[in-house]
Amino acid sequence: MLTETAYAKINLALHVRQRREDGYHELETLFAFVDAGDELVATRADADSLHTTGEFGSALSDPFENIVMQALGALPRPGGLAITLEKNLPVAAGLGGGSADAGAVFRMLREAHGLPDDWRERAARLGADVPACVESVTCIGLGTGTELVPLESDLIGMPVLLVNPRIPLPTGPVFKGWDGVDRGPLPETNEVSRIAREGRNDLEAPAIEICPEIADVLDELAKDDPWLARMSGSGATCFALYETAEVRDRASQRLHSDRPQWWQMKGNLR
Repeated sequence: MLTETAYAKINLALHVRQRREDGYHELETLFAFVDAGDELVATRADADSLHTTGEFGSALSDPFENIVMQALGALPRPGGLAITLEKNLPVAAGLGGGSADAGAVFRMLREAHGLPDDWRERAARLGADVPACVESVTCIGLGTGTELVPLESDLIGMPVLLVNPRIPLPTGPVFKGWDGVDRGPLPETNEVSRIAREGRNDLEAPAIEICPEIADVLDELAKDDPWLARMSGSGATCFALYETAEVRDRASQRLHSDRPQWWQMKGNLR
């Protein structure tokens, strides 16, 4: 039996530099990962299969179109795997949930059989966030997010709270709504905390245009004096980082009381 956590991805900063002729966007982003997320269990089987459980498992209606099955098909190995995916992360939420699931599959197969030398290219074909999600460590993502520069993080272990208004937000319309203005690169430093504090998320404004509730989430998170609060990826999930777990937990309890309909998850940065 193989087990892995698909760690929730957050973008501590996400700078959109330009639209590319191939339809993608040139990005500079600071990836970080939370020590919580979906859970995967795999056992050996005659053929590959996927069973989904968890709060958001029903959102994955076609297992053969799921990125977990695509990840299995992308890697050479003997025999099949029967995977149970406990889907704890909301879908279309800016947390790289599907990419994180695929990254967990790559780690499972690396442990069981090793990965081919071109695994990064195979991962990138599944999605721009998948290569970062395989290692699930703090790094800079360039290009479409697939060119990775690992960083030693001074934020490891920092308490984090993820909050989503339970509104799915597809990535495409958010990128399409970007105003095309290049607001500059990430700060030129290897200090992760400085990049995070001085960075921004250029998709926040177009995401709020589509999903105004994101602004409500950010306003609520600001009430508890977080070290940093920002939208992740293309939304609608937002995150807040806190100096202590006690402050994070008080914020979580207040939100449970004031906004019980919102989804939230607690953890720490890896």
